[in-house]
Amino acid sequence: MSDETAALARHRVARARESLEDARVLASAERWGACIGRLYYACFHAVSALLVARGLSTSKHSGARSLFNRHFVKSGIIAKEKASVYNDLFLRRQEADYLDYALFDEGRVRPWIPAASDFVEAVASVLEDELAQTDR
Repeated sequence: MSDETAALARHRVARARESLEDARVLASAERWGACIGRLYYACFHAVSALLVARGLSTSKHSGARSLFNRHFVKSGIIAKEKASVYNDLFLRRQEADYLDYALFDEGRVRPWIPAASDFVEAVASVLEDELAQTDR
């Protein structure tokens, strides 16, 4: 993997962590729909970091989800339980953004904050392992 690709992957993980922090700020303001969006994007940026590191790309969110599930979940690199957070947030973000009257409350959203953080860190760990292997 080129240095440029590795730098891009690390940048995307940094964006994921920033989105998690944004979600925490939105949660403190009780902006639950917007918080869902930031949690989803945290996971999405982490996934896109893995995809770019593997030379995989897509122009659609659904394509990123499909590639991630095929290359990282089905192969057992990322546990299905961890991946379910990303897959659930994919659907919840669509509800929050596109459905009229979609309502999210603290009890429903707050548990996703640590779950999304765990997902991002699990993905970041896999990425760092892959980057370390290419540095050898």
